Amino acid sequence: MVIRRFRKADAEKTFEMIAHTLRTVNIKDYSRQFIEDTVAQLTPPILIDRRENSHMYVICDDEKIIACGAIAGFWGSETESILLTIFVHPDYQGKGVGRKLIETLEKDEYFLRAERIEIPASITAVGFYQKMGYDYKNGISAPDEEQHVRLEKYRKQKNTL
Repeated sequence: MVIRRFRKADAEKTFEMIAHTLRTVNIKDYSRQFIEDTVAQLTPPILIDRRENSHMYVICDDEKIIACGAIAGFWGSETESILLTIFVHPDYQGKGVGRKLIETLEKDEYFLRAERIEIPASITAVGFYQKMGYDYKNGISAPDEEQHVRLEKYRKQKNTL
């Protein structure tokens, strides 16, 4: 397996992996309409645009894209970041791929500069993120109006003295 930055040429295969994952895994927690609306929000041109404002990564098994994820500044903040577009192909879930992806994102400069990192998590992925050290934002475990569960992690800042 290779972990690398997302390239423009990855957009179509990444989109196909995301759509497949949403339709086969996330469907157990969301309506078909919600899933299709989400698929429509993650098209190849949107993924390419997301790459411009974030550091997006893919994990490949040979030529097959099996996972993706991005990290960006949270609304332009220098002290807060956000994890986005995190998906692992169903055939690779439970095999450490998601953990490798989060570990990669947590080595990125957007993570290292942040005091707080937020994830707008799917209901489906909350347990996974909790295992990675993320907890409910403001103690709220219910999904918000966008049907995300807001999770966060605080980093200990290095003492500059």
